[in-house]
Amino acid sequence: MENITNRSFQGIESSHADLILADGSDGANQQVTSEGFAANFKYLIVGVLFGIVFVKAEIVSWFRIQEMFRFDSFHMYGVIGSAVVTGLISIQLIKRFGVKTLSGEGVHIVDKTFNKGQIYGGVLFGLGWAITGACPGPLFAQIGSGYLVVIITLLSAIAGTWTYGLLRSRLPH
Repeated sequence: MENITNRSFQGIESSHADLILADGSDGANQQVTSEGFAANFKYLIVGVLFGIVFVKAEIVSWFRIQEMFRFDSFHMYGVIGSAVVTGLISIQLIKRFGVKTLSGEGVHIVDKTFNKGQIYGGVLFGLGWAITGACPGPLFAQIGSGYLVVIITLLSAIAGTWTYGLLRSRLPH
């Protein structure tokens, strides 16, 4: 695996390069080879199918999310818990067996370090989730289901992400 300090930061502002060195990642995909439209089309298909599963499983239901935050139902906790367990097992299998991408590149998962900014971000995320009844993943499935008012939530999520990017260097990491 390539050491982050050996990477070339050509074309990246020095402040952004310092952030990459500080937390080990700029959050971007580290894939070396680019994929064309036909190769990326598979992600659209998987996303649409994933959205259909979200709708059918009622994961995008505002009422289900409110039940979760009021501790009235186990439904969402079961979905989230099974996703966490599946993710843990998948990450271990990827690391143990040296899984490669479809294009043959190795998958490298960098260990993350805890910082207090994650607490602040988690609280803000949770408050937004509780107020709007949506987290970023299901927003598109909600809009696709005809709940067009969720476009406001999507625009707010984009604005929050943009604001974080703007203020990142001044936030606790």
